Amino acid sequence: MERIKITLTKKEIDQLQSLIKKGVTKARIINRSRILLLANKQKASKDIADILDIGRITVARIKKKYVEGGLKYALEDMPRPGQPIKITDKDKAEIIAAACSNAPKGRKRWTVRLLAQETKKMLNGKSISRESVRLVLKKAKLNLG
Repeated sequence: MERIKITLTKKEIDQLQSLIKKGVTKARIINRSRILLLANKQKASKDIADILDIGRITVARIKKKYVEGGLKYALEDMPRPGQPIKITDKDKAEIIAAACSNAPKGRKRWTVRLLAQETKKMLNGKSISRESVRLVLKKAKLNLG
């Protein structure tokens, strides 16, 4: 494994030290700041790992990220892909509008299950689970009971 040398600018050193001193930053970012500051003092990855009680791979990964993308890239996590959003704002509006309308004939009031079935009809067969309907109503602070 090749050894990565880190050379921070005065501005970067000041920024990292202020992140550590503030104490309101996430522990993960504080650890990454410490890694970079120690690497700037030409400490070996093994020594940094021992001092901070973390894995050598973590030290190597942070150093590599700094070299590839700079300070911000090394400190912050990139967004993770996750599952794509299935319910659009328009869909949410239709669910809320249906919940605020009169209940179907023969029913006293809307239920979450009934709304999920009705939503499927309104959205041309697009399937939305009861839980998704419940969460939309909860965020809109609507109570069916």
